[in-house]
Amino acid sequence: MAAKDQDKSKLKKRKQIPGGAKPDAPSSSPKKPKLLAVKHSKAPKNDLKKPFKGSEHTKPFKGSEHTKSGPKMEKTDPMSKRERRINAKDLAEARKKKRKPYYTLEQELAHLWEKMRVRNIGKEDRAKLITEALQKMKGKIAEIAGSHVSSRVLQTCVKYCSKSENDAVFEELQPHFLTLSSNKYGVHLVKKMLDNASKKQLAVVISSLHGHVAQLLRQVVGSDVIEHAYQLGNATQKQELLMELYSVELQIFKDLVTMKESSLKDIMSKLSLPKPSVVRHMTSVIQPILEKGIVDHSIIHRILMEYLNIADQTSATDVLQQLSGPLLVRMIHTRDGSRLGMLCVKHGSAKERKKIIKGMKDHVQKIARDQCGSMVLVCIISVVDDTKLLTKIVIHGVQENLEELVDDKNGRRFLLQLLHPKCTRYFTPDELASLDLSLDSLSGKVKGSSEEVKPNDDTEETETEANTSSDPVETLKIVEGGKKDPSVRREELLVKSGLAERLIDVCIENSDKLLKSNFGKDVIYEVAIGGADGILKPTMEDKLNALHEAIASVVAEPKSEESKEEHVLENFHSSRTIRKLILDCPAFASTLWKSALKGKCEMWASGHSGKVISAFLESSDSAVVAQAKKELQPLIDRGILKIPEKQAVKKA
Repeated sequence: MAAKDQDKSKLKKRKQIPGGAKPDAPSSSPKKPKLLAVKHSKAPKNDLKKPFKGSEHTKPFKGSEHTKSGPKMEKTDPMSKRERRINAKDLAEARKKKRKPYYTLEQELAHLWEKMRVRNIGKEDRAKLITEALQKMKGKIAEIAGSHVSSRVLQTCVKYCSKSENDAVFEELQPHFLTLSSNKYGVHLVKKMLDNASKKQLAVVISSLHGHVAQLLRQVVGSDVIEHAYQLGNATQKQELLMELYSVELQIFKDLVTMKESSLKDIMSKLSLPKPSVVRHMTSVIQPILEKGIVDHSIIHRILMEYLNIADQTSATDVLQQLSGPLLVRMIHTRDGSRLGMLCVKHGSAKERKKIIKGMKDHVQKIARDQCGSMVLVCIISVVDDTKLLTKIVIHGVQENLEELVDDKNGRRFLLQLLHPKCTRYFTPDELASLDLSLDSLSGKVKGSSEEVKPNDDTEETETEANTSSDPVETLKIVEGGKKDPSVRREELLVKSGLAERLIDVCIENSDKLLKSNFGKDVIYEVAIGGADGILKPTMEDKLNALHEAIASVVAEPKSEESKEEHVLENFHSSRTIRKLILDCPAFASTLWKSALKGKCEMWASGHSGKVISAFLESSDSAVVAQAKKELQPLIDRGILKIPEKQAVKKA
């Protein structure tokens, strides 16, 4: 019995531990026994497909049994860097040939282009190369014109080729101008074709753009072609391009309008176009352009001015808000763009004006030197009341290179506006009118009606302007500016900001140069007399006296026949400036007489200098006249010094 019980217990133990597993291992994990079984037993043939890492079945893939029975692999020498580079280049060439059908032709044209584009090549040699290149491209110009290489070759060919060759290229490209205008590289060829086109060819190109002007203006590339055509076209062709942007009816019936109706308001009144539909169509054209930021072109500035002239208050405000900011800096280089900038400043809120001024940071010097941009700066310092922000950005930006701005035709306008606001000697009537423009829909009082609307928080209405011009801003009206007293604003920007002190120092250091300069003489004159209303005199009397002494020291320099430079009294510009200073500034006249001219008048009594000497007798200060008369009267009696006709009549 004992033996039977032992046998049964052995059988039970064998059943509990199958596969030779340890008795302590849990029976619920089937993976461990399986792995152990595979590890200690021979794997079947099917398991060779996915051998385990480190198992014996990985050996045949690495081992010597397969390599011994199979063919021996020949060891190849590794390629050098040069061979690898050549091999990669050959592969790239092969891929390009498959991808570009005219790759070989482009390579040949590129070699010709490298020869024809150099500057020191003869005309005959260049003509031969151009003829050869055009012969190779004949019949394929339209297909390869959009390529980076071929476009450059064609531009050079169009620039230097003969008229017959140019006509042949034009005829071949004529059906494809619209496609090329949207191409990244083809657009440059179209612009070059426009530059070298005859009047007839220009008309053909502009007519081919008909119906696609708005579409191309919404493209960064295509808008360049429209702008180029707009700049080169005559008044009729410009109007033809603009008409498409006004209304759908004008896009279809463009021949209904003549040049007499140059503004949008005239066109609408002649054709009885409903204002809401025109505004709606123009909004659909303008909004995508503004959203994409394509605002650099003059045709867009013109459209925006026409739109603002007919838009209601809400629409006009929306557009001005979109423009107020860094976007405006890219627009103020044109006449219409400059006016748009001034309207944004005048009708914008304090927050929008702040955005505009901050957008000009790091661009103040460039804007000040621009003919149209400088007028926007003049408008800003005449309207904006936040003088701290203006001092931080605009005044400090001007001071960075003040010496050059003083002697710059456009750069001096900013300074002259602070020294003598809206002076007709320094600003043209058109520029002064642009400073006083405003929109009817946003201004305090609408022209032609007795109803008053609440004025803008930052502007104050003074008067209205009637104008019969066909200009798009004909119905704009005059406004003054911000709430702050103009004299207080001017003093804060000119005197308290430190600009006046720096300006006087520049005039002292460069007095000789500025007096002889056509543009700098106006600045030194205004500074020397203390500015309009004597704004500089109360706080800078000593500085002004130092400037008078500096000018007198330049005048006191002896006359030298050997020197090539003219003396300040003999120079056309400086002699007239000094004469004006003698007449308008008694303090300067007294200093000049005592320091430079007393006892020396006889040597300066003729020519340009004679007019300076005779000015002492016309001075408004009797003390100055009395000082000079003792020495000048004998010269007059002897006929050496001539008296001006006005003074002679007055004396008689």
